[in-house]
Amino acid sequence: MKKTSMMILRNAPPSPFARKVRIAASLLGLAGQIELVSVDLNDPADSIRVQNPLGKIPALVLNDGTVYYDSCVIVEYLDHIAGGGHIVPRDTKARFAALRLQALCDGMLDASVLIVYESRYRPAEMQVQSWVDRQADKVARGLAALEAAPPALDPKIEPLPNIGQITLACLLGYRDLRFAGTWRKDHPRLVAWLDQFAAQVPAFAETKVAG
Repeated sequence: MKKTSMMILRNAPPSPFARKVRIAASLLGLAGQIELVSVDLNDPADSIRVQNPLGKIPALVLNDGTVYYDSCVIVEYLDHIAGGGHIVPRDTKARFAALRLQALCDGMLDASVLIVYESRYRPAEMQVQSWVDRQADKVARGLAALEAAPPALDPKIEPLPNIGQITLACLLGYRDLRFAGTWRKDHPRLVAWLDQFAAQVPAFAETKVAG
């Protein structure tokens, strides 16, 4: 029998946005309160289209039927019910630095997903290389900026990685999954950063999907 006390996370394991939520839940000690239910985005009958009119994941279904989406809203909610200030800092400067980093990495993820979808859903003769190049340039600029100044990961200052850092880890993980880790060659500081993040956050390895 399904436990009514559980929240439900509609997700697909390869989704970097769902991975962000799963890592956040683990860090906040909430993973045991969330049931993972997979989504088939290609199935018009999948209830995700009712739960989220956009038909996108992740979506978090609460006990009372309320549904929160997208990942930014979900992690904010999870931080709130965990007491607040854990992965979304309370301090104004730290908070907006974390949110800005999240926005940058989410934008790079959006661009990466669009590149994947261009080849997945469009016939070769309909693919637009200039569009792909435009998305790839967003990612390249973002990686260059992050390589120049990787965000500090210091447990003495922040006991838990903040939401921006979690999103960066998911971005790099997605580039490993869908783009064969081509980012690694020219971004050694980010490689070292991701190794440090993975060492501090077991959920990063636990949520990894094989390519």
